[in-house]
Amino acid sequence: MKKVAVVLSGCGVYDGSEIYESVLTLLAIEQGGARYQCMAPNIEQMHVIDHRNGEVMADQQRNVLTEAARLARGEIIDLATANPADYDALIIPGGFGAAKNLSDFAVAGAAAKVNPDLLAFTQAIHASGKPVGLICIAPAMTPLLFGEGATCTIGNDQETAAAIEAMGGQHQDCDCSDIVFDEKFNLVTTPAYMLAGSISEAASGINKLVNKVLQLC
Repeated sequence: MKKVAVVLSGCGVYDGSEIYESVLTLLAIEQGGARYQCMAPNIEQMHVIDHRNGEVMADQQRNVLTEAARLARGEIIDLATANPADYDALIIPGGFGAAKNLSDFAVAGAAAKVNPDLLAFTQAIHASGKPVGLICIAPAMTPLLFGEGATCTIGNDQETAAAIEAMGGQHQDCDCSDIVFDEKFNLVTTPAYMLAGSISEAASGINKLVNKVLQLC
């Protein structure tokens, strides 16, 4: 049975993994006849956001791995301990944690850097010819993870697309119900909540992404 590594970045759209995107990803993997293993870096979040009003809670600090464990029902491992050889593919759901905790894209833009454990894991997966799926804002890390020339989508946000291209990536506009597949890099991306107005709309593209990733395994 195929086994997919799912890297999470916390719990909650504004400071971690987008919950709907994460759950939809796990559901699609299982419905596709595969297994998954959730993992996250054992680091502190950039900050904690009050999801009722979007404001920073300056008196709080949370751990990415601990928060991501909420999404995984406790079945999660430290990304630093994960062996890429154990997995057939990698998928990273969106949420601002991808741009705040897995990378610093949210504050650094085109000068961003990616978490070293994520970089090492992703590059090992890629070097083995295994597919990678990136969802929502996570594709903004594409040039950092794959180098120059890789094609991805975050929907049609021109500022984010310009930053991706400034880092050496190629951006392609895409609707939330569709995917962009870069055959050379074995990379699949979809906008999800970068454009989706409902969980059903987000599911349409995520299901296509997961199905494509599983086909490529």
